[in-house]
Amino acid sequence: MSEAPTTAELRRVLGHFATGVTIVTGMSPDGRPVGFACQSFASVSLEPPLVLFCASRSGRSWPLLRHTGAFCVNVLRHDQRELAARFGSPTGRRYEGLDWERSAHGAPSLPGVLMRVHGAITEVHEAGDHDVVLGRVLGLEDGKRGRPLLFYRGRFTVTERPEPTSRADARWGSGDFWG
Repeated sequence: MSEAPTTAELRRVLGHFATGVTIVTGMSPDGRPVGFACQSFASVSLEPPLVLFCASRSGRSWPLLRHTGAFCVNVLRHDQRELAARFGSPTGRRYEGLDWERSAHGAPSLPGVLMRVHGAITEVHEAGDHDVVLGRVLGLEDGKRGRPLLFYRGRFTVTERPEPTSRADARWGSGDFWG
């Protein structure tokens, strides 16, 4: 039997799987906006409409957002690294000087994102040092067009859309990339 991988090995090897970068936002019980950068976000079910995200239990925003139950997943565009850094930092004022709006579902909507998923927490499962959060989708918003901000091998990156090399490529979509 082999030994369990170290944290450094996990980061190095699992870093080969590119993830989108999101900001999960909500309101604290006292009405202040809160949020955190999140790379673990996925669609779970179409019927009923469910999504999931993972949140560190040691973070300062998740315990507050969990208490109120409403959230918004803001999917970042390729040119929003500053937002990722702002909400990924354990210190600092995430909303200071930021133009945001409170959505009809109660959570902050961040400006200029690719899309938003508005939801309500339905289940929370402990998993190591994180919580796996299932949420019912209450609303969706398409945002600005563009490419997604991705996290790959320990840093931010973006996909480039190559030009089709032939008419067949263009017709059959073989040059398509997600995003």
